[in-house]
Amino acid sequence: MSQDDASLEARLEEQEAFEPPESFVEQANITDPGIYDEFEENWPASWERAADLLSWEEAYDTVLEDGDAPFYEWFTGGKLNASYNCLDRHVEDGAGDSTAIEWEGELGETRTYSYAELLDEVEDFAATLRDLGVEEDDVVTLYMPMIPELPIAMLACARIGAPHSVVFAGFSADALATRMNSAESEYLVTCDGYYRRGDALDHLSKTNEGLEGVDHGVSDVVVVDRLGDDGEHDLTDNQHDYDDLVADHEGSSVEPVSRDAEDMLFLMYTSGTTGQPKGVKHTTGGYLAYTAWTSHAVLDIEAEDTYWCSADIGWITGHSYIVYGPMALGTTTVMYEGTPDYPDKDRLWEIVEKNEVDIFYTAPTAIRAFMKWGSEYPDKHDLSSLRLLGTVGEPINPRAWKWYYKHIGDEECPIVDTWWQTETGGMMITTLPGINIMKPGSAGPPLPGIDARVVDAQGEEVDAGQAGYVTVDNPWPGMLRTLYNNDERFIDEYWQEYSDEEADEWVYFPEDGAKIDDDGYITILGRVDDVINVSGHRLGTMEIESAVVGVEGIAEAAVVGGEHEVKGEAVYVYAISEDGYEPNDDLEERVIDGVLDSIGPIAKPEEVIFTPELPKTRSGKIMRRLLEDIASGNDLGNTSTLRNPDVVDDIAEQVSSD
Repeated sequence: MSQDDASLEARLEEQEAFEPPESFVEQANITDPGIYDEFEENWPASWERAADLLSWEEAYDTVLEDGDAPFYEWFTGGKLNASYNCLDRHVEDGAGDSTAIEWEGELGETRTYSYAELLDEVEDFAATLRDLGVEEDDVVTLYMPMIPELPIAMLACARIGAPHSVVFAGFSADALATRMNSAESEYLVTCDGYYRRGDALDHLSKTNEGLEGVDHGVSDVVVVDRLGDDGEHDLTDNQHDYDDLVADHEGSSVEPVSRDAEDMLFLMYTSGTTGQPKGVKHTTGGYLAYTAWTSHAVLDIEAEDTYWCSADIGWITGHSYIVYGPMALGTTTVMYEGTPDYPDKDRLWEIVEKNEVDIFYTAPTAIRAFMKWGSEYPDKHDLSSLRLLGTVGEPINPRAWKWYYKHIGDEECPIVDTWWQTETGGMMITTLPGINIMKPGSAGPPLPGIDARVVDAQGEEVDAGQAGYVTVDNPWPGMLRTLYNNDERFIDEYWQEYSDEEADEWVYFPEDGAKIDDDGYITILGRVDDVINVSGHRLGTMEIESAVVGVEGIAEAAVVGGEHEVKGEAVYVYAISEDGYEPNDDLEERVIDGVLDSIGPIAKPEEVIFTPELPKTRSGKIMRRLLEDIASGNDLGNTSTLRNPDVVDDIAEQVSSD
């Protein structure tokens, strides 16, 4: 390292706050600090500015209906269609030749769709779905990797008023069946396979296995041929080749169905503490307005940009910030099928340079991997097109933030560190890049109109520097409306009711710990419930534990998250074997396979630790906190409240010796 580089590293290490570059502020979409006061003084009418980013078939009567809290409704009386807002209106405005999707396949193939071409594809597939019998309000399950047919199918569903339920392609057959059963979905769109690190993966066999677990009849399955000669397969009677169906409907014209603002746009299943995935319901008007507004205000997206969010569409980040938000604004959105390190560790920077990407939004997990690989990989490429960087999925530590700022953004790109959830629909806590200073490690202040606070166990706001719980005290347009067919669980899991003399107040409780500083910047500390955040993806410990105890030979198990250099958190399994079963490598392998079969590779345990006992309180509750500390190598503190304190030292010794 040269003397100048060493001096720069030292300066960055000491610096605790960074101003957005003047060149960025001059062109930013939002630059007036008064927007915070405007939202506060005119709330909820201030949210009209989000609705104004959309085209409405019928104007809404009321911005917010709160008479049946916490079942809030936004932009009631309004009618619109999400597919029209993401496609037709851009074509009608003369932007049909503008690029909508720039797709990069893992093997180096590319596909480019203009907005006009994408509209044609969506109409053809919408006609296909209708011909198969899909009607308004039927839930269509989409089980596909990062191929263009996935957003095409999403927008085709939205066009005909059929909510979609996307299942992450990495999830197991069981996970597919669970979600189709919960959604009562009779239609599935999938593919024969996809590529990972150059290998063709058989996705259709996994799909077929999942379909065997669907309790009700599945009317039709549409199969995209992604692998060509690498994936020969036979289709069953109710399975249809995507290309053949679309060819039969080529040139179709399908008018977008008028949807009420509160009609469901999609279901997104997320892990729950009970082990049963929750079907989060998002609606058309509020969700689309919110994702468009946050894409405009936080990601600074303009129609002329080439924008890349490296998430998978199988997660909410891909829904909100690959498909709906960016395409509502008419920008070019980049999709990449593969992994960041194939065929080499500069693959992402090659794509940034080739496509002259303006805005790059990724996860701290990826940034930690980039750091580990070394700056020589981004240094090979011209990244000067970048003007804004973002992070999503989990807190980013200051060291990773500064590496990203220096080596990817060349100290010229603001970084938006965004906190939000599947349930919130879009970003909630982050800086506005044209206004706020950036503090590495801190997400930032709540967005305008978002009443996020940090409170103690009694609901009182904590002092600056103190830890507490994040709450959101006012509704927002992108919020989930309920859990599918489970209003009671929706209230139990997310809402706390506080009463005073005047009225009942409902407060959203996202179950994340946090602290707040004197400037109102919020630093997220992590989950306070039984959910593990692996590479930015939330996994319920109960769901994993159910998979573990389902393995023959396992009597009891506890699953926790432990610190991991790259993933942030990793899955650690503590298991007790049944009498007559040896806790050996074979049993460990079967435990891992049980988790892979039940959930998928995303939940693969980092380690399986066999123990004759689990640490329990005198009332019999497993002390998962101690198991987390053991997995992370932390000080174990006081164990005197346990009925079996000696077991903690035994487990810790076993882990440290492995």
